[in-house]
Amino acid sequence: MLLGLGLSAVCAVGALVAAAGVVAMAFPGRPRPWATRLLCRAAATAAWAAAAVYSLGLFSVLASEQAFGDGADSIPAPACRDGFDAGTRQGLSHHRSSYLPLRFDCVRDDGSVYSSDPDYVWMNRASASLALTAALLAVGAGHASGVRARKKTAVVS
Repeated sequence: MLLGLGLSAVCAVGALVAAAGVVAMAFPGRPRPWATRLLCRAAATAAWAAAAVYSLGLFSVLASEQAFGDGADSIPAPACRDGFDAGTRQGLSHHRSSYLPLRFDCVRDDGSVYSSDPDYVWMNRASASLALTAALLAVGAGHASGVRARKKTAVVS
């Protein structure tokens, strides 16, 4: 669990450093071509943020999976029992976990399912949105540098 928080913190620091690079583009003396570098730095910020959010959820699922079957009173999974009323836990038979998308679902005897933690929904959405944003910004940076190169060759010839 400590490793997960550490990895998430490292990714968050990476996102903050990359965000500082984006903000630095507003100051005089910025490198040329500034638009391409701004897009690259923004893409790095989004990628680090996506990694931070995903690693939080990943290590949460890993911790829930590890707690299952680890000592007395660990079956069914503590994540499926802790914090839920007796009616919700009634008939609990097993769990299903997934790392992509992040989830740790608790399954009852009748086949009905409930999530052990509703935070997985926002973690999945945030990490997917940030990863898509990073990819689009990286493509935009590549396109901007290609347009710049085409303009340069058109001026020379």
